[in-house]
Amino acid sequence: EVQLQASGGGLVQAGGSLRLSCAASGFTIDDYAIGWFRQAPGKEREGVSVISSSDGSTYYADSVKGRFTISSDNARNTVYLGMNSLKPEDTAVYYCAASKIGTMSELEYDYWGQGTQVTVSS
Repeated sequence: EVQLQASGGGLVQAGGSLRLSCAASGFTIDDYAIGWFRQAPGKEREGVSVISSSDGSTYYADSVKGRFTISSDNARNTVYLGMNSLKPEDTAVYYCAASKIGTMSELEYDYWGQGTQVTVSS
């Protein structure tokens, strides 16, 4: 059974850091691109970052470039999202998802995790 388990969210003050984890099971992340998406209250879900573990290529939304870092540990079949210099506008539920294509379009994603809440206080 394919599963993605997102974890690591929490409450942090503005300027702080968090690291989210996305543990995959039932498939190998080498064969997929893993993306992080977020959805803030009253807003549409948006792409944050994507990594293609097969070649290490990464993509970031403009709003998080220079602050967030996506990485993968193929031995642990896990993708991480390091988030620094967090802002209140980063507050959202963060989801990880798997796609055969390295894209920020959520329509291309086949499998989704359950989400983890990130709250940044001002």
